[in-house]
Amino acid sequence: MRHFGHLAPEVRRRLFHQEPCEFTADSPARLLAAALGATLYSPATRPQLADDIVKQSERGVVSMVLCLEDSIDDADVAAGEENLVRQFTALDTRRGADLPLLFVRVRTPEQIPDLVERLGPSVRLLSGFVLPKFTAERGIPFLEALAGAEAASGQRLFAMPVLESPELLYRESRVESLEGIARVVDKYRDRVLALRLGVTDFCSTYGLRRAPDMTAYDVHVVASVISDVVNLLGRVDGTGFTVTGPVWEYFRVPERMFKPMLRTSPFLEGQAVELREKLIEHAMDGLLREISLDQANGLLGKTCIHPSHVLPVHALSVVSHEEFRDASDILRPESGGGGVLRSAYTNKMNEVKPHRAWAERTMLRAEAFGVAREDVSFVDLLAAGVTG
Repeated sequence: MRHFGHLAPEVRRRLFHQEPCEFTADSPARLLAAALGATLYSPATRPQLADDIVKQSERGVVSMVLCLEDSIDDADVAAGEENLVRQFTALDTRRGADLPLLFVRVRTPEQIPDLVERLGPSVRLLSGFVLPKFTAERGIPFLEALAGAEAASGQRLFAMPVLESPELLYRESRVESLEGIARVVDKYRDRVLALRLGVTDFCSTYGLRRAPDMTAYDVHVVASVISDVVNLLGRVDGTGFTVTGPVWEYFRVPERMFKPMLRTSPFLEGQAVELREKLIEHAMDGLLREISLDQANGLLGKTCIHPSHVLPVHALSVVSHEEFRDASDILRPESGGGGVLRSAYTNKMNEVKPHRAWAERTMLRAEAFGVAREDVSFVDLLAAGVTG
């Protein structure tokens, strides 16, 4: 699979200076974590789940979570498990289909070995499990169960813990809770692919819900915990993990209170004007702003609950030509001694030592999502995805 692989080769050649790389479920964890992109959630109870997975893959989705937790009723868990096993078996017969990375969000540790055993040969399609309401105390049984299931099945299985518990939000318990989580995930570092943020649960602790013309960063009690999670768990010194962005809940806005957040200037030509209006109509201006703020705050990828959110996440994850030139200059062997370089775009300074970690992260993102041509913007990538 590859990002934008659903576009025709000639379209990709027109858009990309460096095309996104190809990868598989067996690729190195570092690349997979960076390449998760828009992780699309789906209830495990959907009767045509196998068809849905194939269809979304053909539309550019590269990671999906099949949910047995909050997205389904408590009474439907057993039926959801049965459907999951049945749909994986059906997928396993489609040998020619390109499938996304598939994860299952469970409720209890006991579900992990049980589902792995019940999946039988089709477990080869499974990349891992999403672990809800993760804390140091709750997380250990989940991770032990995953390690045991991996050993029993011979299938590489990753964990994606979800950080969403009140202990993380409350000021008096936050540091202790984060430090406990850090110790646990470090012990199982080889199995933890990424950490996910459960912002909806954070908001519910205070009876809040952000409006479609506001981002998670406008809700200060939520923004503060995102900052602390990245501070302790998203470091680039070898101790950190990929932390993914929070879910965007909206996909159509009947009425808005504030002006659209999407500037007019990038959309001044041809069909781009219509694209801007469509994005605003479907609350995508808020989503685009939140994706940009995710990246500015050290997050990569995003939880998504609607297929229309996938393309904006991927389009804004592509490395611009300017970013690529700056990162390349900073990482040149002859720049290893430090110093300051003038950007090839002559609009900024590149300070070699302070900007090196940024350059390395940028090059990893470039490998996963590609580098846009010099004259290609995120609007062009959005438009190509909509029409392509």
